[in-house]
Amino acid sequence: MIVGGIEAGGTKFVCLVGTDAGEILAQTRFPTRGPRETLDAALAFFREAAADGAPAEAAGIAAFGPLDLRPGPGYGRLLATPKPGWSGVDLVRPVRTALGVPVAVDTDVNAAAIAEARWGAGRGTASLAYVTVGTGVGVGALVDGRPLHGLVHPEIGHVSVPREPGADFPGACPFHADCLEGMASGPAMAARWGSPAEALRGAARERAVDLEAAYLASGLRTIVYALAPERVILGGGVINLPGLVPRIRERLAARLGGYPGLAEHAIQGFVREAGLGQLAGARGALAIAEAALGAA
Repeated sequence: MIVGGIEAGGTKFVCLVGTDAGEILAQTRFPTRGPRETLDAALAFFREAAADGAPAEAAGIAAFGPLDLRPGPGYGRLLATPKPGWSGVDLVRPVRTALGVPVAVDTDVNAAAIAEARWGAGRGTASLAYVTVGTGVGVGALVDGRPLHGLVHPEIGHVSVPREPGADFPGACPFHADCLEGMASGPAMAARWGSPAEALRGAARERAVDLEAAYLASGLRTIVYALAPERVILGGGVINLPGLVPRIRERLAARLGGYPGLAEHAIQGFVREAGLGQLAGARGALAIAEAALGAA
């Protein structure tokens, strides 16, 4: 079965044509611009793939949020997103109309969680949390192997985190200022330090990594206590900072303070980096496309 996948990110779009077994047949990526221009580029890719003998039978969209995932006329529409010009944009209808196939949508982090559970660092688990730290901070959760939805999807990137001692940075979230995303996202780090995190060197990078680990560990404590995942998987560009993941593990152990005292929380494999790298969300979109076929 050939399916199409779109990872609609705040910085870039990644489009794949592949099989329901996860094999990638064709792919492209391009910067996220205005809604019409960006969606037109995605649709052009799928038309070209079809002309080359790989027509998609269904499509899955893994998108930045917040998203309306409730069945009905609003399904697949972006809500009050901080991405300028994208609030209210319908992601599903243009793809369904242009390609004439069933289309399903979920958050990019839920899609990444699905992909990591099936093909990556989450194999063997029934419940996990996938945390991406980049343009924003997003968390996808699988419970009994299924993505967690409610009135909306989880928005753990916007939970409150305690300020670190001496921290006077006001926060970068346009909605909550100093929530987890406002304190730990890539833009937050750049605003705090006056330079993108990856450009920092020496003692400045050490300070940045230590503070980033502290805020992310506070966010992970909420995840551990609220969702009880068997594993936490970290992805996104910020996670690639040298030394950050080991520091997060150390800080999380301190934040948990020995409660509830599970040995699993103490092993290195409880918090691990994504196994699928930068393609986790896009490959998850391929899996979401299967759901579209099942619902058709």
